[in-house]
Amino acid sequence: MQNTKDQFYAFIQNLQDDICQSIEEIDGKAKFEQDLWDRPGGGGGRTRMIENGGVFEKGGVNISAVHGKLPESMQNYFKVDDSNFFACGLSLVLHPENPMVPTVHANWRYFELYDKEGQKIDAWFGGGLDLTPYYLFEEDASHFHRVCKEACDRHDPEFYPNYKEKCDTYFHNHHRQEARGIGGLFFDYLKETEKMSTQQWFNFVTDVAQNFLNAYVPIANRRKNLPYTEAQREWQEVRRGRYVEFNLVHDKGTLFGLKTNGRIESILMSLPPRVRWQYNKQVEKGSEEQQLIEVLKNPKSWVS
Repeated sequence: MQNTKDQFYAFIQNLQDDICQSIEEIDGKAKFEQDLWDRPGGGGGRTRMIENGGVFEKGGVNISAVHGKLPESMQNYFKVDDSNFFACGLSLVLHPENPMVPTVHANWRYFELYDKEGQKIDAWFGGGLDLTPYYLFEEDASHFHRVCKEACDRHDPEFYPNYKEKCDTYFHNHHRQEARGIGGLFFDYLKETEKMSTQQWFNFVTDVAQNFLNAYVPIANRRKNLPYTEAQREWQEVRRGRYVEFNLVHDKGTLFGLKTNGRIESILMSLPPRVRWQYNKQVEKGSEEQQLIEVLKNPKSWVS
């Protein structure tokens, strides 16, 4: 039987293929370009980018498996001495051109730490998925959260409320006092316990990951041909500015990558292509834009 890290890396390789194929089908115009890269300290990755498509202005679906000596900043972070590590994961962000189609982000990863003799001393899973609409369609938000909840409920009824709340807490622009989007799931440090084995965590994380397309594809297909105005496009670019602010100011993964001399193209692939900041931008009372802001300032329950 494969060990967990080989099992998980094989899974994300196949998942990357499945997701890219589905996104190309939705887009109908552009294809993913592939970039294979090596990490000087050990390992590498497979970056796939789609740009200037029929639906997606920019998107990336990336996998990596890296290993080697744990950088000193990470040793302090994990409170360990001279250790080696292995990490693999899939990370994706899709930025549609049409502001009626939401941006989506997802990430699933597995991490192992080893002592000087090469013995595994710690291991955990992390990840999640979240949706960032520019115009709020409540049925889309409910659909996305319902798929998340169904995947969670197959493993433990406590998972959805717990990881939904963690997502609302994590993807929050504190300096704006608003959420980045309408949430989803966020989990980290899923380690073996008396209740959950490593294999059971593997089953849970891969179940959530395999349901990403079920959560997002129906929304993208439903909204991709809706008409929009130049003013709505400008609003999308203003909201994208908030996305950039979160990623560069608050996101642990981005800051972690920058502090550990990570591959800069991969770290910043999540940023949208066209963004604007307008001084003291206000929205009209009762407008669709204000409806979105209300939900971002007061996260709500989307499924009963």
